[in-house]
Amino acid sequence: MHIVKSVIKGSIAEELDIEPGDELLEINEQKIEDLFDYQYLVEDEYLEILIKKKDGEEWILEVDKEQDEDLGIIFENALMDDYKSCHNKCIFCFIDQMPPGMRESLYFKDDDSRLSFLQGNYVTLTNMSEHDIDRIIRFNLGPINISVHTTNPELRCKMLNNRFAGEALDNIRKLYEGQIEMNGQVVLCKGINDGDELDKTISDLYGYYPYMQSMSVVPSGLTKYRDGLYPLELFDKETAGQVIDQIEKWQKKIYEETGSHFVQASDEWYIMAQRPFPEEERYDGYLQLENGVGMMRLLNDEFMEALSEVKGDDRIRNVSLATAVLAYPTIKSICDKIMEKFPNISIHCYCIKNNYFGESITVSGLITATDLIDQLKGRELGEMLLLPNNILRSGEDIFLDDITLKELENALQVSVNIVKSSGKDLLEAVISNDAVNKIRDNGNFVYIKAYEQEQMERNKKRNE
Repeated sequence: MHIVKSVIKGSIAEELDIEPGDELLEINEQKIEDLFDYQYLVEDEYLEILIKKKDGEEWILEVDKEQDEDLGIIFENALMDDYKSCHNKCIFCFIDQMPPGMRESLYFKDDDSRLSFLQGNYVTLTNMSEHDIDRIIRFNLGPINISVHTTNPELRCKMLNNRFAGEALDNIRKLYEGQIEMNGQVVLCKGINDGDELDKTISDLYGYYPYMQSMSVVPSGLTKYRDGLYPLELFDKETAGQVIDQIEKWQKKIYEETGSHFVQASDEWYIMAQRPFPEEERYDGYLQLENGVGMMRLLNDEFMEALSEVKGDDRIRNVSLATAVLAYPTIKSICDKIMEKFPNISIHCYCIKNNYFGESITVSGLITATDLIDQLKGRELGEMLLLPNNILRSGEDIFLDDITLKELENALQVSVNIVKSSGKDLLEAVISNDAVNKIRDNGNFVYIKAYEQEQMERNKKRNE
C-alpha cells in the first residue's frame, strides 16, 4: 500500500486535494511496485492518477504538467515497498558478530539493490530475480555497488553460505551488457580469498571495465563476539603490506592501459602496514570514499588547503577531540598543525579504543558512547568535545549502544559538537568561537547554534 504521509504546500498534489492517509493505486492504469516505478511514471506530461480516499471512495485525477515537474507527494514508506533482507550467512558478516541485547533494527541485514542506488549500500545480487535485473537496466539505476568478495563461484558459495551465490555472479555480466555502472567490493579474509584468488577477482572484474568503474579491497572486521562463527584471522603489518603490493601491481598495469587505477586498497591496509597513504591522483576521484578508501588522504588535503587560507592569530580556545584508532594519527597531526598556527588554542586529542566490540575494530563509525564515557570521564575536555559525524545514526542523536547525545554530554559535563567529514569543517569547528553556545535548562545541557541564538535574540527584541 502506497499511503500518503504528507503533501508539499503549493504542489500539484495539493491542488488535486490529495491528503495524508490517501492511497495511490495506479498511474496511467499501471500498478506501482516501488519508488522507481513511481518516479518513472510521473515523468509523463499527462497523467491519470487513481487515488483511494480515506473513506474508501476512489478518484481518477487528470494532470497536465511539465515533464520534470513532481507531484509533491511524500509517502509513509519512502521506498514504497518492503526492504529486501539478506538471506546469506557470510563468514565475515559484521551483524552476526554484534553483542546481544542491542535494538532490533541493528540486526537487520539489507540486501536491496534499490538501496544501493539510493544510499550507496552494497548488495550481493543473490536475492535478485531476472525481473529485478531487468528493472535496474530499464530504469538505468546506476551505479550499483556490489559485494563481490570473489569471482570463484564455488568459493563465493562457501563465503556467503549460499549455494546460489556463484550463479549470482552472472548478474554482473547482465548489468555490464545493460551498460549499468557498477562498483565492486571485496572483503578480504586471510587465507581464503586473498593471494591468487584476489588476483583472479581483480582480473575478472577488470574485464567488465568501464561499467565496473572501480573496486575496493577492505579487511574483514572481526569483533570479540565470534563464538561459534567461522574461524578467521586478523591481518598484520607484514600481510597488510603484501596486500598493498599486490593491489598496487594491478594499479600500475591497469593505469597504463586505461588511465584509471581501478582497484583500491582501503585506508586500513596502509595504517596496518605503517605506510603513507597514496597521493590524491591515485584515488581516481574517490569513487569508493564511503567504503573507507581515501578518507584520510582527502581529509588531510582538505584540511591543509583550508589551513593555508586562514591567518593565525592569538584567539584562545580549549577543546577536545576524540576519534578511533584508524583515524587517530591523521587527526593528531591535524591538531598539531592547528596549534602551531594558533598558539593559544589547546586541543586535547584522544584515541578511543573499541572495548565494546573489541580492540580489532578501529573505525570511528563503531565507537559507542559507553567507550567514550569510560575513556574520557575525568580527563581534560575543555569547553567542547568534537566528534566525527559518522559516530551517530544517520539523522538521529543516538549512538550504537542506545545512549543519546544529550546523555553523553551530561555524563561528561561538556558540550559536544558533531563535526562534518571535511577537513575544512574540522578546522572551523576547532578555531571558531561561534560553533555552539551552552545554556542550562532544568539541569541539562542545551546547545544552540550561534546563528539560531542570534535569530532568537532578534525575535525577542522585535516582540519587545
